[in-house]
Amino acid sequence: MERLNKDSVKDYLLGLQDSICNALQQEDGDSWQEHNWTRPEGGGGRSRVIANGTVIEKGGVNFSHVSGAQLPASATQNRPELAGCSFEAMGVSLVIHPHNPYVPTSHANVRFFVAEKEAADPIWWFGGGYDLTPYYGNQEDCIHWHRTAKEACDPFAEDLYPRLKDCCDEYFYLSHRGEPRGIGGLFFDDFNELGFEQSFAFVRAVGDSYIKAYLPIVQRRRNQQYGDRERDFQLYRRGRYVEFNLVQDRGTLFGLQTGGRTESVLMSLPPLVRWEYDWHPESGSAEAELCEQYLIDRDWV
Repeated sequence: MERLNKDSVKDYLLGLQDSICNALQQEDGDSWQEHNWTRPEGGGGRSRVIANGTVIEKGGVNFSHVSGAQLPASATQNRPELAGCSFEAMGVSLVIHPHNPYVPTSHANVRFFVAEKEAADPIWWFGGGYDLTPYYGNQEDCIHWHRTAKEACDPFAEDLYPRLKDCCDEYFYLSHRGEPRGIGGLFFDDFNELGFEQSFAFVRAVGDSYIKAYLPIVQRRRNQQYGDRERDFQLYRRGRYVEFNLVQDRGTLFGLQTGGRTESVLMSLPPLVRWEYDWHPESGSAEAELCEQYLIDRDWV
């Protein structure tokens, strides 16, 4: 069996958390609040949060490394044969909610799982990806986001980007609303098809490409003028983000079911949000354009 170098994965993830935090702090100007935590059942993590920064209204970049005697239901939902396995899981997960409605919210994570049963070889896989949630559509930003994602995938296989884009569109879809959360990006789970070394290299390429994908968008839009109308729409659309994370997201469920630090698990939720009963955008408006031209199945590259 191919050797799993878990220490190298952990070292990379801790370094990735540092590099993303450093890049975002340089752009925002505010410092991260850091909380180190431990989990009684095994493991812990390092959570970093910015609240009410110059650019970032709320952002979190979390590292966790946990273990346990039995995988929770959220992890075995699609792999029932793993029920009863002990597990080890590590990853970096982040969400950035900017002040300016013209700067999209972004989410990213990369993770590594190992599941074991007595007298059997370990079962391992990587997961992760990133997705973009704009409040006002901008074609330049969406094309840049997806092209950067494609560039991260292409050295490993020509079909990776289209496959993982489709997986992202399928996963980040609010079935109760009949609409996507945003314009997608990459999503993968149970990924081990390239063997450990190349699968790990692919995960590094995805993790390292996040700042390349997101920071130029922040820099282009952070000073764009906006008013109450744009802010109200941003808060309304954030409601969709909350609905997805609390109703459908497997990562949120995994964190809660494994006894992770609740504050860290729920740091993905925005600080302010609003709901309107049966609200619809005005025909021909920029708000309607987002729904009609961006929140659709679309080839961005």
